[in-house]
Amino acid sequence: MVYSTYSDSGILVRTGRWTAGSDGCFLESFSILTLTDTVMPFRNQLDLILAHAHKVVDAEGTPVLVRFFLSDPANQTAVLCERMGLDCPVSIIGQAPLNGTKIAAMVWCRKEAKLSRISDRMHRISERGIDEYWYTNGLSDSEGSYGQTVSLLDELSSGLESQGLTLETNCMRTWLFVQNIDVNYKGVVDGRNAVFDRHGLTPDTHFIASTGIEGRTASHNNKVMLDAVAVSGPGVLVKYLHGESHLNRTSQYGVRFERGTVVEYPDRRHVYISGTASIDNKGKILYEGDIVRQTERMIENVEVLLAEGGCGFSQVGSMIVYLRDIADYAVVNKIFDTRFPDCPRVMVQAPVCRPGWLVEMECIAVY
Repeated sequence: MVYSTYSDSGILVRTGRWTAGSDGCFLESFSILTLTDTVMPFRNQLDLILAHAHKVVDAEGTPVLVRFFLSDPANQTAVLCERMGLDCPVSIIGQAPLNGTKIAAMVWCRKEAKLSRISDRMHRISERGIDEYWYTNGLSDSEGSYGQTVSLLDELSSGLESQGLTLETNCMRTWLFVQNIDVNYKGVVDGRNAVFDRHGLTPDTHFIASTGIEGRTASHNNKVMLDAVAVSGPGVLVKYLHGESHLNRTSQYGVRFERGTVVEYPDRRHVYISGTASIDNKGKILYEGDIVRQTERMIENVEVLLAEGGCGFSQVGSMIVYLRDIADYAVVNKIFDTRFPDCPRVMVQAPVCRPGWLVEMECIAVY
């Protein structure tokens, strides 16, 4: 991964580019857009973020995924949607940027991909005979977090089946954003388990890489929001990552997701690292109450997963770091500035699924 950074008039854009061949031409890029002016009104922050998001797309190629992180989705989502001007997979989630601004964005692009819309929530990204299906901003009117989780996973499954795919075979990664996660996460876990049982996703087969994290939407009725990606095409191989020296199987404490997944294409690999915290291989939270040691162990766990996937942090294109307590931002940000000064990343406020976990991270690598 080749990293670059530029700042301009109150915005900081960090980009990681994956290059192939001796000519150094890049085929994939990840950009994280963060603002530096914390007193600018939201509409001005939005205009600045959108202007540079479009600039990134113009320079980097087809947008695979654009995710916006908002500090107040109830008041900000409508105006974002009005002004966005992006016809691609877009995810909008209430997770406040921890640098004190109101909005941040992640933009993932591919130079040679083609984009087509299947429905309001599903797009196809086609490249080299491979199709990715992105399902974003999935919301449900069903009752409670259990009902909404079941409804959303069923909708995802039906959408994939309409394209000749299945949830159990083709879905590689999900993100489950949960309002008031300390209360509603059990319903998400139970709902996912129920759907996975129907699809034969069990401890004896495999699960799907995932992040389950606090996240709000524009409506207080939405307890859960779902994003997901599925893959189909010749020559695609899948490997599931466990990191058993440092982490346990998630099914041992009643949840079902893979710690990470490698999706191998004919010319590259994508490594999706699920939301990872300070845990040991017995499923125990390590260093309760100690944000520094939890952060260090979390990074170590991710490093083990990346190594099992055949790469390391130098191949990571983007990182998202979730903190329960905004007061820990300065400490954790300093650790990441020291360890990963160039890697595109954003830190947001989002409690993890167990109160004892103070910090969690996820990342995507390409090599």
